[in-house]
Amino acid sequence: MAKVAETFGKMLGMPIRFEKEWLDGVDVKPGEVVILENCRGNVGEKKNDPELVKKMAKLCDIYVNDAFGTAHRAQATTDGLAREAEVACAGPLLAKEIKALTKAVAEAKRPLVAIVGGSKVSTKLTILKHLAPLVDTLIVGGGIANTFLLAQGHHIGTSLAEPALVGECKEVMKIMKEKGGHLPLPVDVVVAHHIGYDAGFRICDLDDIEADEMILDIGPKTSKMLAEYLKDAKTIIWNGPVGVFEMDNFKEGTRDLAEKVAEATANGAFTIVGGGDTIAAAKAFNVAEKVSYISTGGGAFLEFLEGKTLPAIAALQERTK
Repeated sequence: MAKVAETFGKMLGMPIRFEKEWLDGVDVKPGEVVILENCRGNVGEKKNDPELVKKMAKLCDIYVNDAFGTAHRAQATTDGLAREAEVACAGPLLAKEIKALTKAVAEAKRPLVAIVGGSKVSTKLTILKHLAPLVDTLIVGGGIANTFLLAQGHHIGTSLAEPALVGECKEVMKIMKEKGGHLPLPVDVVVAHHIGYDAGFRICDLDDIEADEMILDIGPKTSKMLAEYLKDAKTIIWNGPVGVFEMDNFKEGTRDLAEKVAEATANGAFTIVGGGDTIAAAKAFNVAEKVSYISTGGGAFLEFLEGKTLPAIAALQERTK
């Protein structure tokens, strides 16, 4: 944190003191600003040690949590201190995150569309199951979509998929069908014999995938189909790319999707983007400034979408009761 203190001092136009050892107390003069070494290095931080919490609580008059990115961790400075400090509150960023996520899920204007991409169903299964009853349209992409295609009985060549989770995918599809929702799957795809920057590729319909080919992106007909759902959306939640967007040959599907999310935003939809790969895609295709909100939380964002209670937020909420 020494570099942070130095930079912060330049921003404020005043010297900022940095303290590496601070658990036993720090003398601070009126008007002085002190930055302490990262609390994650303290023994007992990750285990939410009560003794550590008490020590830290004695050091402050007011505790402010402004770290949404760690809100899903029940640790000493995210959970314990929020309960023990004399006064505890959320900082502006944390409050902004809560407001945006609430607007996107609990108070969403409809139609509500969720885009869930990525390589594996197993990493997003809880999200899919939680969102299915809530959204009007559930768009899946990447390896996740491949497993759904397997569940529909399609042959997908050597594409990344998880056959063991076909049953779970069918359950999600059933939920969407019974409620009258939409779960559009790819109708055409971009395939290659291997993943690589120099890989040859072709666009084909689902029924034309060869046994030695793998799906690495959605095709133009699929992009056009998904655009129809996105243009009417009033709320869009986006987590995960729909192809290997880091490679030029397989980026068009994610690019098209990103641009349609930006267009929906311009037309009045509330759009929220979260997750490292998704934010990287939004930046790569110059739409990061064209969506309503970019979440700063990786794991916290995902756990919120899973319907889980975030310990740091719960601790602050309990203080208001």
